[in-house]
Amino acid sequence: MGSAIRLIFGIPGAAVVTALLFLAMAYMIKQDAKLDEEKAALNINITQQLQDTDLSSTKDFKRPTLDTPPPPPPAVTDPSNRPALDGVRAQVPTIDANLNVGSGFNPDRDAQPLVRIPPQYPERCMSRAKAKETVFVEFDVTPDGTTTNIRVIDTTNSCLNSAATRSVERWKYQPKIVENQAQWRRGVQTAITFELAE
Repeated sequence: MGSAIRLIFGIPGAAVVTALLFLAMAYMIKQDAKLDEEKAALNINITQQLQDTDLSSTKDFKRPTLDTPPPPPPAVTDPSNRPALDGVRAQVPTIDANLNVGSGFNPDRDAQPLVRIPPQYPERCMSRAKAKETVFVEFDVTPDGTTTNIRVIDTTNSCLNSAATRSVERWKYQPKIVENQAQWRRGVQTAITFELAE
């Protein structure tokens, strides 16, 4: 019922307010039109031409001069001003010893690790693991740098053996070089440490 009363009084009230605003704006427009008639008209000429000046008839015109470069520095002709090129002269000492220095370059080398991927700690081993566990493995390095014949030598937790073996399978090495030939490197031993993060 309250909304019906608002509707009955609201629509005529809105019509009256709109009519009063319309009349007020019409009155203001008429007043503004009277003010415009009273103002003096502003004359704007958009076709006005600018006059060019003739530069050939002016006698005071002076051409600008360019800056002159500085003169070169004076040449030094005094020979006492030159540095001495003789240097220090000394006699080379002689060593009376029979030494075989060699070339200093030995191309032979043992297998060297290139890529060592750390092992993943198996979740099934975490329940009975200590804070730090170690697995000792032994493996061979092929002439192309891959690991093979991986075996566990010693371990502090046998649950971690397979994770250590899988990690070593993905390692890459520079192979052993003997007389510029890649060779097998057998019996490489390393310790893999597993640590639980706190």
